[in-house]
Amino acid sequence: MEKTVTDLLLETLEELGKDDLKRFKWKLKEIKVENQYNNIPWGKLETARPVDVAKELLNYYGEHYRVEVTIQVLRSIHRRDLTDRLTKATQADVLNLELESMTPQNPEPGETDGSNLEQESNMQRMPASFKKRRRTFQGTLFKLKLKKYRSRKLTLRDLQKIGPESLKDWTAQTLGDLPWYFLRKVMALNGTTRNTSLGQGELEDEAVSEDEEELDIEDDFFSLNDTCTSDSLHPLDLLCAVLLCSDSFLQQEILSRMSMCQFALPLLLPALDTPRCTLMLWAMRDIVRKWRPHSLAESRGFREESLVLTSMPTISFVRLGSCSFSKSQLLNEVLSPSQQYHDFFIHRDMESGNIPWEIADGLVEISWYFPNGSKNSDLFPEPIAVTNLHGDIESHQLQFSFLMKVSTLMIIFVERLSEREYALLSSLKEAGTKVYFMLSSEAEKSKDMLGFLKKLVLDLKLSKSHLLFKQSTTNQAQLVKKLRSTIGRITKFPHRRVTMEDMAETARELGIQVDEDCEECQRASKCVKEITAEIKDVAKYKREMLRLQGDLGKTVAKVEKELCRIRKPRTAHLEKYESELKEKLVALHKEKNQWDLTDGLVQFISGIACLSQVERCYFLKWMKLSLDHITRGNLASLQAEYKEKCKTSESDPQELSELGKIISARSLGSEHFMRELGQFYDAEHSRVKQSKITESQRQFIHLPGIAADLMLEGFPMELIDGDASNIPLQWVTDVLTQLHAKLGGRSRTLVLTVLGGQSTGKSTLLNTMFGLQFAVSSGRCTRGVFMSLIKVAENFQQELGCDFILVIDTEGLKSPELARLEDSYQHDNELATLVIGLSDITIVNMAMENATEMKYVLQIVVHAFLRMEEIGHKPNCQFVHQNVSDVSAHDQNMRDRKHLLEQLDEMTKAAAKMETQIKEMAISDIMDYDPEKHNWYIPGLWHGVPPIAPVNIGYSERVCELKNYLFDFTKSCSANRSLKDIPQFIERLRSLWNTIKHEHFSFSFKSRFVDEVYNQLSMNYAEWEWGFRKEMHLWVSEKETFILNQPAADLNFSVFKNIALEKLQYGEQKIMDCLQQYFARKASDLHLMEKYKEDFIRSTKTLKNDLKTHVFSKCEEAILTQIGRLKSHDIHINYMKIIEGEIDQLLANCRRSTQELDDKKLESKFETVCHETSLCPLQNCQVEGDMEAQLRKDLMNRRSAITEMLQGAGSLKDYRMNSFKMKSKYLEKWLIQRAGLHKDSYLQKAKAIAKSLMDQCQDYIQEKVISKTDYDKTYCRELLRMINERLQEADVRKCYTNAFFEVDLKLHVLGEAAHEFQKMHEVFIQEHNPQKHLEKFKPQYFSRFKDLYLGKDSCQKRARDFCEHCLKPALVDYVKKRITIEIVDDFLSRGQAIKYGCNIFFQFTVEKKLLEDGNFNNYLNYINSYEEFVQSWIHRHLLDYYNKTDGLVVPEREILATIVNKVRGVLEHTKDIKPNSASAFLDDFCKALEQDLVISKDSLVGILFKNTAMAQQFSADIQTLLPDLEQQILSEFKELELESKLSNLPLKPQDEMFKQVSGFAEASIP
Repeated sequence: MEKTVTDLLLETLEELGKDDLKRFKWKLKEIKVENQYNNIPWGKLETARPVDVAKELLNYYGEHYRVEVTIQVLRSIHRRDLTDRLTKATQADVLNLELESMTPQNPEPGETDGSNLEQESNMQRMPASFKKRRRTFQGTLFKLKLKKYRSRKLTLRDLQKIGPESLKDWTAQTLGDLPWYFLRKVMALNGTTRNTSLGQGELEDEAVSEDEEELDIEDDFFSLNDTCTSDSLHPLDLLCAVLLCSDSFLQQEILSRMSMCQFALPLLLPALDTPRCTLMLWAMRDIVRKWRPHSLAESRGFREESLVLTSMPTISFVRLGSCSFSKSQLLNEVLSPSQQYHDFFIHRDMESGNIPWEIADGLVEISWYFPNGSKNSDLFPEPIAVTNLHGDIESHQLQFSFLMKVSTLMIIFVERLSEREYALLSSLKEAGTKVYFMLSSEAEKSKDMLGFLKKLVLDLKLSKSHLLFKQSTTNQAQLVKKLRSTIGRITKFPHRRVTMEDMAETARELGIQVDEDCEECQRASKCVKEITAEIKDVAKYKREMLRLQGDLGKTVAKVEKELCRIRKPRTAHLEKYESELKEKLVALHKEKNQWDLTDGLVQFISGIACLSQVERCYFLKWMKLSLDHITRGNLASLQAEYKEKCKTSESDPQELSELGKIISARSLGSEHFMRELGQFYDAEHSRVKQSKITESQRQFIHLPGIAADLMLEGFPMELIDGDASNIPLQWVTDVLTQLHAKLGGRSRTLVLTVLGGQSTGKSTLLNTMFGLQFAVSSGRCTRGVFMSLIKVAENFQQELGCDFILVIDTEGLKSPELARLEDSYQHDNELATLVIGLSDITIVNMAMENATEMKYVLQIVVHAFLRMEEIGHKPNCQFVHQNVSDVSAHDQNMRDRKHLLEQLDEMTKAAAKMETQIKEMAISDIMDYDPEKHNWYIPGLWHGVPPIAPVNIGYSERVCELKNYLFDFTKSCSANRSLKDIPQFIERLRSLWNTIKHEHFSFSFKSRFVDEVYNQLSMNYAEWEWGFRKEMHLWVSEKETFILNQPAADLNFSVFKNIALEKLQYGEQKIMDCLQQYFARKASDLHLMEKYKEDFIRSTKTLKNDLKTHVFSKCEEAILTQIGRLKSHDIHINYMKIIEGEIDQLLANCRRSTQELDDKKLESKFETVCHETSLCPLQNCQVEGDMEAQLRKDLMNRRSAITEMLQGAGSLKDYRMNSFKMKSKYLEKWLIQRAGLHKDSYLQKAKAIAKSLMDQCQDYIQEKVISKTDYDKTYCRELLRMINERLQEADVRKCYTNAFFEVDLKLHVLGEAAHEFQKMHEVFIQEHNPQKHLEKFKPQYFSRFKDLYLGKDSCQKRARDFCEHCLKPALVDYVKKRITIEIVDDFLSRGQAIKYGCNIFFQFTVEKKLLEDGNFNNYLNYINSYEEFVQSWIHRHLLDYYNKTDGLVVPEREILATIVNKVRGVLEHTKDIKPNSASAFLDDFCKALEQDLVISKDSLVGILFKNTAMAQQFSADIQTLLPDLEQQILSEFKELELESKLSNLPLKPQDEMFKQVSGFAEASIP
């Protein structure tokens, strides 16, 4: 009884020993299984017997898969014996199960299934040999896990899909891995594609004991290194299986790439699932070869043709019976040039070539030899085809018959001849094919064989040369040479040349299937022939049949760009010229709408819209093949004509140029038909917009949906029209919109672009990397820009961060066709700007042998990246250096990389200047570029000399490394990057194209994403900046107060300067830390702000410097004020002592008098004493004289003319700034005349400089006058320094002014200053006059005198005087200093933060208000006096805001309450001071509040006069008076008008608000 699969599995498990069974179970629990299955838990295996394990295998893995899992585990524990036995024993059973599963099911009762009955009938009629082949084929598919692809064929889109396995550079571990290994390798053009060896098994598990492990290694050491053929598959079996499971288009792609690798291609596939073998004509249709026959060697011409249409001699190699040596290997030697051996055909000595084939028996392979025009190195002068039949001709007579009919020469390998073989060979006498025999040395020894051989020679009329002997002593090189000689002799004058199309006719006659004979392919072919039958002259056809994209389309594109740019010379006014352009554009659109669809376009639309999906794919492929063939024919004749005209010296250059343009325009492809449809669609859309037709009348509305379907099917779509350099924006955006809809809105897209010079292999690079189909042949380079969509597998989308990859292929920069045009640089710049603007990753492809072109390409790329930097778009950039083959290229080129980085930095600086960038820039500012990681050195594409050179394995491997790196890089960035979906891509495309048309790159690229992120950062920065300003304002206020409370000895500016610097440094670092933390967040759009980070850092440094100037100025001013106050105070103290002495004397006299004095008499005596007391006034200073002396000292060492001018200048009081007049004598006329310049323009420039400088000096003078300090000599020195520094600046020196200008300017400035400072000094003297001071405090002195005389307690009165004259002014001053900060804080925290949050919002608010008011004068003021207008606007806004609320009541009350509470605390703390006197108490009180309040020392003089109050009582009285004082101050504040309050504040709120909205990153707002 026959054993079942379960029996076999159980038997195998029982043969495992105890230890091996344990290892088997351990490995089974963790072995990698297919996705839909799970591993068996260890709990079910740990104590399981063999029968239990067999049951679990069935439960977990089912009837079929359990066998494969068992074999995999056995292999991993190195039980090869059981592996081989189980494989052979189960194969038949598994196949039986497969066949049963494929047998049609019985229909339900009452139903009839005609197709199933027909299949059963056909199967029954099939011969046994076919059934056997079919069974073997199904077994192979089962092992390769391809069974599901028998009906649902593999497609190119399946291979292009990006999944986790796309990152693996893996070797096949199981037979099921082989198909995918083969396909990925062949798509990557890898020369190791045909190696089907499996990788080594996994390492032993850690659970195995060391003793067991050592024993296993010792036992199995040699068997591990021995090749076990049962574990793999013959490469030709794999090829046949993969091709039969692939659809026609994937077959075509596989063979095209195999052809590039110079692999022999399957010509006849053996009959496996069909009764007859199949000719692979369609699969080879897309292969195009270029070669130079010796007949064109001298003229350096070449031929380029489709392989299936090229007529050439065919040499066939077959064998009769077995062969002791490798026929295929001998063929490889015959076809390989010297020193460039290549395995065209697979032979037994190749890796995996010794494995017996299972399904490849009867396969016919074909390869070709093409000459390169070198008579020394070419093996044959003309191209030849070489076929190789795998298998015995006796077993494959159909294939043999086919080869006899198509071959020019047949070489038959024979080692044995008997009656049967003789009968077969003798039938060849009727064939017209020349036959040669390759015989072994055994033929000479065998009498029987010699007999049959002689008869055969007579029958076939063979000469001795027809018999070639391979003996054991035969030199292989000589045999190869002899074979080449024979082939060369026969093919020199061949009696038969055939194309592959001819072969197809022969095949059909013999009943062999032809792959392209299916109905879909033929129907599509018929449709294409109807279109292409009309095309004879490509240029004429395009001109007459594709009218809209010709001159008409190009003119429309030019007018649209000119309408945006307005750059052509014109005599009319701008408005008139613009109007003319618009009229012309309307007329052109009208002309476009007048044309109807041509017959060819109607048929094309029918082909893409009405055919089924498969037929549509065939249709587009046939269109490509047919149009490429026609184009090649047209180009060949034109190029020949061009070459002939170049030879003659009388050739007209203009005629040659025109012919060159015609050659450039002779390309024709499906993209031209799609482009024409896009033009019709745009024209129709414009008619709808003009209301000429309604939406329901549109006839092309369905076209974008069809184009979107084509993109989903893998066809590249044209983005930029390569002929007109234009984007049909409406067409492209509508196609992409349809695409987004068809994807159900899931369209997050990573955009990858390649840029580079022409013919540097950009398209080939992308095709190799992603398995795409960008055009790389057909005698033309890419024109325009094309995009192709690749799907990302669902299980990889989250990891990669996108749903699709959009790959953009571009035309070469600096193309010869455009180089002659004056705006070629502009064209390349536009192209690069657009594609880099759209891309997330840009590959810059460079050919290393062309340094000039490389530099040009880099310049273009740098310009484009620079423009992207302006909008915050910073794509990753990968530099690919092609044709670098040295293994040490990366290390050797370290210096080159450094040089490249330097070049890029230089180009960035140069580009920044061209783009009018102000700041200094390096390459790292504009692109994500790492010199070590982002430079790729890739060997040349070909290994050897084309056209028979295979693809370089190094090229394939390096391209794969680049691809893997890009995916890894994308994964690593996915968390911090927000990819755009298709609607966002469309929006960016619109913005970029609109900007490019306008040639205004700086601001038009602005996107809402940049705006939002920038505005958010700006508002945060505004908060940080105000925090810094606020902190420094409070510090300055404290320090001013502190300085005004210090004695002269402590007024050291350097001390305050050092403290200020520390404070400023701390504030700056605080903002820097905030910026760092902000940018350290992992916000998705934060990368958009990287370019602005430096701007904010620079703004912080500028802010610090501005605050430093302000702080230093305030501290110096406070010190000077305090010095003046102390000087005055010292005088007052001295006079107070004199007065006090006089009053003491008067008091003593009055007390000694016996007569009691009333108030009037006391006052009279007091007045007498005051009048008699002599007080000397302060000394006046002559400011004018001092300033004149300083001016003479400044101009001391000048020439005599200057001295004379000063002597004749008169007094400074005669000069004012407003009387300064610009005179011609102020200029060095001889210098101006020598330079050939006009004097008046320089007079104007000098006048403007003088006005600016005088305004600056006037501001300084006013600042000092307002401070109410006394005049100081440093003021004059500062003014002279300001003038001298300004006159030394470059722009002033270029005005050619002389010393007279300097002297006169200084006279007028110092004259103005002397006048103002003299008045300031006199006011100060008057204010601080001792006599006036006495009059001011006389009431207090008299009051105290009277109280002392009468013996009254005046403590409470003194406390009231202290509150009124000392404490109240100090408190009011404190509130005024603090209120501005509170106003700004309050204003920004109550709904005004957005308006004043950043410059953009503030500008919007102001300009919106201007628009609403509609007052033209306001517009003029806004434009001409921006700062003044805005400050006034903010002031009015503040007034409006606080007038609508309670005004400043709340902040005033809060500020006052704060300081009053502090005063109350100090009073409480200082009342117990020792000694217990009012004087000591007040000293301590003032000391405690020296950083908060400035209590006038002059006012204290009156309080302390004869004050004998005790500290506790004095303090208690003040505390009692404090509440009333607080209310009094608040009442006075309330009575004041708001505008009066704001205008009298020392720190103006409008000034601070203005700084808030104009102080940060102003120059770089996007």
